[in-house]
This record gives sequence, C-alpha cells and structure tokens, in this order.
Amino acid sequence: MLCSIYKSKKKEGAYLYIPNKDDFSQVPTELMEMFGVPHFVMVIKLEGRKLAQVDVNKVVESMQEDGFFLQLPPPPENLLEKYKEQKLKQK
Repeated sequence: MLCSIYKSKKKEGAYLYIPNKDDFSQVPTELMEMFGVPHFVMVIKLEGRKLAQVDVNKVVESMQEDGFFLQLPPPPENLLEKYKEQKLKQK
C-alpha cells in the first residue's frame, strides 16, 4: 500500500497519512481545521517498512477503515515526576 505523508505547520510533530496524494476527502473537516494547511513530505510504500514512531500495521488498518491516519507526537516527559520516582527508589 502506498501512502502520502503530510506535516502540519500548525501542530508540531503531527503527520497525516492518506492513501492518495492530495485527496483529503476522507479526513474530517474538523481535523483538517486543527491540522492546518498540510505540507507534503513524501510518498512511501508501507509493506515491509518499519516506521520510527508508529506501528506500520496500525497505519494500514486506520487507512483502510477510516481513510487516513493521524500521527501525533508523544506527550512531553514530566521531568519532575521522573526525578521524584528516582529519589524514592534511592531511599
């Protein structure tokens, strides 16, 4: 399966995967408004590929069921909580 990947200029680290280049017809209007104007990144073949931040099977499944996949950045790490956990382990 080929897919086109777009980067959001509005939401840092957000990427939109769609099956056909420049065909956003399956993406909800509300999502497109939050995503902003999509910036084309590349077209890739998903079969046999490993993606850096998301399971390729999840992307394929979502594109088949919903017509798109939205990749969001991981939540920021809470350094204070991490520090507290380390202190508790040291005691």
